[in-house]
Amino acid sequence: MLKAAAAKVYQTGLALMLGAAFALTSPAALAFKAPEAQLTVPGFEAIALDDLPRDGRTTYGRILKGGPFSSDKDGSVFGNRERILPRQSRGYYREYTVRTPVARNRGARRIVCGGREPQLPDACFYTGDHYNSFQQIVP
Repeated sequence: MLKAAAAKVYQTGLALMLGAAFALTSPAALAFKAPEAQLTVPGFEAIALDDLPRDGRTTYGRILKGGPFSSDKDGSVFGNRERILPRQSRGYYREYTVRTPVARNRGARRIVCGGREPQLPDACFYTGDHYNSFQQIVP
């Protein structure tokens, strides 16, 4: 009986390890997020958080705190119609305005974050040219 219980524990542990290995090597890994760090998405130039414009750093901090935001559209679903960011299901990406001091409207600068929980994003991207290009934000 004790031998059978030990074998069951071993099998369960093995299944968990294999499941974790699969998750980290599959395309589904983009949906996984370690709480202490965001994922690095291959193919994107990185931009350090400190290198963002001052208003970008402010917006990023507000994203992690859940607000307040400068625009009613902040936190709305980003459709990724440009297909530049990795493909995900609708609702995965959300966009936020990075204030542009001389702009009379929202301007061209945005931060787009992906993840199941807006305040705990898997990855965030900065665009200074209204979605023509993206850099991954590295905190």
